[in-house]
Amino acid sequence: MNYQETLAYLFRRLPMFQRVGVQAFKKDLGNIKQLMNFLNHPHNNYATIHIAGTNGKGSVTHILAKMLMEAGLKVGFYTSPHYRDFRERIKINGQLMPKRKVTTFVKKYKEQIEQVNASFFEVTVAMAFDYFAYEQVDVAIIETGLGGRLDSTNIITPILSIITNISLDHQAMLGDTLPQIAMEKAGIIKKGIPVVIGEKQAQTLPIFRRKAEAMKAPLFLAEKITKLEVRQNDMTGIKGYFTIAGKSFDLETDISGPFQEKNLKTAITAYQHLLKPLALPALSAKSFQNIQKRTNFIGRWTILGKNPLILADSAHNIAGLTLFAQAIQNIPHQKMYIILGTVNDKNPSYLFDILPKNAFYHFAKANIPRGLDAQKLLEIATKKGIKAQAYSSVRRALAAAKRKAQPKDLIIIAGSIFVVAEVV
Repeated sequence: MNYQETLAYLFRRLPMFQRVGVQAFKKDLGNIKQLMNFLNHPHNNYATIHIAGTNGKGSVTHILAKMLMEAGLKVGFYTSPHYRDFRERIKINGQLMPKRKVTTFVKKYKEQIEQVNASFFEVTVAMAFDYFAYEQVDVAIIETGLGGRLDSTNIITPILSIITNISLDHQAMLGDTLPQIAMEKAGIIKKGIPVVIGEKQAQTLPIFRRKAEAMKAPLFLAEKITKLEVRQNDMTGIKGYFTIAGKSFDLETDISGPFQEKNLKTAITAYQHLLKPLALPALSAKSFQNIQKRTNFIGRWTILGKNPLILADSAHNIAGLTLFAQAIQNIPHQKMYIILGTVNDKNPSYLFDILPKNAFYHFAKANIPRGLDAQKLLEIATKKGIKAQAYSSVRRALAAAKRKAQPKDLIIIAGSIFVVAEVV
């Protein structure tokens, strides 16, 4: 198989949650353990950091990876899903896994993949672990896919666990309440391994404390350990300073958005706890510079054009979209156009209770089987008095907004990672 044939095999032959939904979700670790047996347990050959949470996992992964890269380490990072290129899931020091490595892995282990009836996610986790071992990374940051307890990544024994926050998302698989979801995420807490909690939440912190106490795992709250004073948080980035362990440091970074302040505190706290295990130097101004470019970080508060300003963000649940909606209202503009799409296993009504009601909406179905038909969104929005039109594709919806918009208007692309993926 060449690379394109390999991708076709991965996307079509193997069950993929992002495309088909809950039927691709495996509720045990049996398959990944069998794959690790075939591969001779490559994940045991390097240090790992495990990250779970509803929002912020990807951001914390990339921020922390940049810090560790600046410290001179060879850093692998596994994230999901991808936007433009499958290989975004598996990177070393920000560089995508080479195409030939993807093809070689699938060709070599195709028989074993089919023998265990592995899912798309299980295969990509195994591929990442194997690639990181082959390239002899110093440390790998591993982001969970869904949940934590039964996530395929949860076979690692990390040197640090991180849980960013908890919000309602994927309830069909993780539970209908914040404590139920927190129980699943808490499954990454390992015996004696420190855990950093990125956001203190009244309903979930007791869950994490009980789990940490049962596992004799030291627990640290990022907001108590790292103080962040922000002077500027706009389209160009975040500027300010942070204080940790009694010392203050200037901070200037290219990432921005209403959610990144918490993610920065979480990543800085994590770095502090990795100082001794990884023999790291102290943080410096360089640690935070050019995060997007150096790590290939896309899809979050991404500027796609100016005059009019075109902004894409992949916030896709109540907590993420609430922050996002508040932030875009504060961006100076005359008229606002929102290109919006979502998936068909979520009730989209809540979107119009959160997002601006005075915007003009362009609905589009993401080009995946799970994408919700744009006409259904239009029906719901019309009943709520929202001005909108439906389009046959995300690109056509964006093109229509561009034709209408004046230089001082604002165009937003939002609602789903898969909608954003078609334009970034």
